[in-house]
Amino acid sequence: MGGILWIIIVGFVAGIIARLVSRGPNNPSGFILTTVLGIAGAFLATFIGQAIGHYGPDQGAGFITATIGAIVVLFIWNRLVARGVIRDSSAGR
Repeated sequence: MGGILWIIIVGFVAGIIARLVSRGPNNPSGFILTTVLGIAGAFLATFIGQAIGHYGPDQGAGFITATIGAIVVLFIWNRLVARGVIRDSSAGR
């Protein structure tokens, strides 16, 4: 349980930093969506880290790897918005 809580906290911070680092017209708008994508990046980094043996089964991603994972998730988000798979909620503003 502590590992999941750590992933959520680190993902929250990583999502905010990833959004600041990767500026672009297709970035998600809103605090909650940015946080969710950051947490998804932390889970992605944890999954990949555990798959390659970098982290143990009960360890979560570190801050730097979670931020890199969040940037990867934001890149995928930008590609999906550019292709029209996901509707950009800020396009009508």
